[in-house]
Amino acid sequence: MARILLAEDDPAVREFVRRALAHSGHDVTAVDDGLGAIEALAAHSFDLLITDIVMPGMDGIALALKVSKDQPSLPILMMTGYAAERQRAHNLEALIHKVIAKPFTLRDICAAVNETLAHHGAAAA
Repeated sequence: MARILLAEDDPAVREFVRRALAHSGHDVTAVDDGLGAIEALAAHSFDLLITDIVMPGMDGIALALKVSKDQPSLPILMMTGYAAERQRAHNLEALIHKVIAKPFTLRDICAAVNETLAHHGAAAA
């Protein structure tokens, strides 16, 4: 079981991913934007950050840049439904593990999480 922080502004996607990962045995903290993620990261430790790229307040790119500076060992998995944003994320390949395209299935997100955790030596369910 891994402790996962999920930052996603769309309530339906956030709940879908939270439930899928919790069902797989992970402890998931879900927040609705990058600023909420920064607050959660200050209060708790996590094994993985999953973030949407396009969010109000602090987007996923800014969040990834801050997290990689403050907690360089925390793996980051990004999600997006926008091709242009996906390219922006790929420009950060040294900082993030993977970008998963929306829409995705329950199997897709769980596989991406388990792959990321395994690659970084964290506890996969």
